[in-house]
Amino acid sequence: MPITFHSEKKIFKLDTSTSSYIFKIGEGGYVMGLYWGEKLDEADVDYLTVREGHDSNVPLSASVPDWRFSPDTMQAEYPAYGTGDFRLPAVMIKNAAGNCVTDCRYGGHRISRGKKPIPGIPSTYASDDEAETLELFCRDVTGAEFTLVYTVFEDFPVMTRHAVVKNGSDTPIWVEKAASMCVDFTHPAGFELLHLWGCWARERRVERRPLGHGITKISSGRGASGHYHNPFAALVLPGTDEEHGDAYGFNLVYSGNFAIEAEVDAFGLTRVVCGINEDGFSWKLAPGEKFYTPEVVMTYSNSGLGGMSRAQHRFYRRHLLEKKWLASPRPVVVNNWEATYFDFDADKLVDIARDAGALGFDMLVVDDGWFGKRNDDSCSLGDWVVNEEKLPGGMGKLAERIGEFGMGLGLWFEPEMASRDSDLYRAHPDWCIHTEGRDMSIARRQYVLDLSREDVCDYIVDALTSVLSSADIKYVKWDFNRKLTEYSSAVLPADRQGELFHRYILGLYSVVGRIKERFPDVLLEGCASGGGRYDPAMLALFPQYWTSDDTDPIERLYIQYGTSMAYPACTMSCHVSASPNHQTGRKTPFSTRCDVAAAGVFGYELDPRALSEREREETKRRVAEYKARRHIVTDGDLYRLIPPDGDECAWMYVTKDKSEALFTYVRIKTMIAPVAFVRLRGLDPDRTYVDGDGRRYLGSTLMRAGLNLTGGRRDAESVTVYFKAE
Repeated sequence: MPITFHSEKKIFKLDTSTSSYIFKIGEGGYVMGLYWGEKLDEADVDYLTVREGHDSNVPLSASVPDWRFSPDTMQAEYPAYGTGDFRLPAVMIKNAAGNCVTDCRYGGHRISRGKKPIPGIPSTYASDDEAETLELFCRDVTGAEFTLVYTVFEDFPVMTRHAVVKNGSDTPIWVEKAASMCVDFTHPAGFELLHLWGCWARERRVERRPLGHGITKISSGRGASGHYHNPFAALVLPGTDEEHGDAYGFNLVYSGNFAIEAEVDAFGLTRVVCGINEDGFSWKLAPGEKFYTPEVVMTYSNSGLGGMSRAQHRFYRRHLLEKKWLASPRPVVVNNWEATYFDFDADKLVDIARDAGALGFDMLVVDDGWFGKRNDDSCSLGDWVVNEEKLPGGMGKLAERIGEFGMGLGLWFEPEMASRDSDLYRAHPDWCIHTEGRDMSIARRQYVLDLSREDVCDYIVDALTSVLSSADIKYVKWDFNRKLTEYSSAVLPADRQGELFHRYILGLYSVVGRIKERFPDVLLEGCASGGGRYDPAMLALFPQYWTSDDTDPIERLYIQYGTSMAYPACTMSCHVSASPNHQTGRKTPFSTRCDVAAAGVFGYELDPRALSEREREETKRRVAEYKARRHIVTDGDLYRLIPPDGDECAWMYVTKDKSEALFTYVRIKTMIAPVAFVRLRGLDPDRTYVDGDGRRYLGSTLMRAGLNLTGGRRDAESVTVYFKAE
């Protein structure tokens, strides 16, 4: 069994496919971590407990007679605030007396097969034969109760954790902080932190740096997981690379304000706390009520960052993403945004669909500008009524016309917003998030609707239902283009205003879930000014995500490289766009734009009518090749061969049975007389592979000697090689 409890020693041992996580119930009911790392054959590792090191300034626990023990040096599974542990707390409860002193002591446990969903929050899933769950019941003297939930997945080096807080008293309490998990590492490893930072059009850049003493915090306070920081981080040992060394990944399944905090104490020991950002957060619990935290996916790899990423990709495909969309091929779409922006009508869209259909595309996605009086970005968000001056006969007629060319119809929405110039805002200004007596910040000439309100959520669901019911619409691109400010709610009482951020996210999850229930055959693509809010909770609802508004293939090397640290290729929406690029102005070869876009869910973001004859022929070939090979990318294992840190970049995908592989190399910057040899990975060393030219290679040769790519490639030129095992 993956979870065992050794009653005599009071030790819990949680075994994944290749790792072990061990903790114990110590004296006084303290829940104390012992080990997380490569799989161990024994459970009794109590000797790893830290009992020394505190000084005369550190308080001792009154309930533990051992003078060497202090809460401030123990490895705590769920450290609380104000009772002797001065490091980062995982939980802080304000009680009826007005203080926040909190404790968390063991009171029992339950082990069961399978995994339960978290009410109101997307989470990973598993059947009874795929996972086992431990519920650890703890309590404070005030009556606050805590359930620490651990789920172990037998076929993956992955476990998930979350917590539930219950008010077991007869007076209200306030949750001031409730993290999803805490890990206290039991040896001074000198960890390095890897995380994903960025901004609009520059999302998820990889940064790796040593962790110094004190607290390092990766977070968002903007109302959404976003461009600036992603809710993913990894701790790695010095020297860890793509294929060697220890890596510990943390990924919060949540789309709102988050925090991943790491503290290195005076003795060099590292604590990691992950969950909802406590800044601006407070949640009132009446007697008997519960608060559920989102879960954290914890991935351990002893085969480097590549091993961590591949394990997490496989895990998400199996236990997070909606199975319906994994089993069926995704459509190859053409989006009209960069082709027309707001300047289109039905005839122009039909012309685009005609050309796209002839080139093998499956779907036309009509982006911004089809509703209200929307001819620029100044108005009409919230007025989800088809503009029949542009589209006579509405969406039904447009779907019928483009259907003649074998093309499905998709639509862009930004449901969470209202323009200042909109019928919705004029009718319901109070529906927007605002603070009475303060000016409302404006961004993109729009406001954010208050999704903590049931009436607002009902309006969004009904408005989208009306449009989606009016035609055979197959695809929705769901956008979110500004962050929350002046965050208070017109309907929440004063002592619940700290709940707005989280209630907004719960409202969003509910709205999307209701739309999915009404339209189960509509493919949803997530977007938030490009790649903002790219997180596991969104991916549970949106099977693919617009990776970035920046479609320049060189910039996409960095964006897609960073995204791949945590998220699988089948979630990355990647499009070929025009040259010069609309975001950077860079000119790049058409073939490179195709090669880079083929590293995810392939599509086009340009006007196919503007393609040259040579580009049309290449597009037809590329679309056909992608459809024949997309299973390699969307369900295969990724090997990052050369990071885009210098003048070149390379990666490859390999199918599970190692029978097919797709290798891509990009020369970022030209150099005189370049010599380039790239060693491949992930192949079967004993099988023979044949490339597109009929050249035969032994798998071991490709991995030990590599491919010879020496040649005079210019800036931004690329090559893709398809390998098939004999």
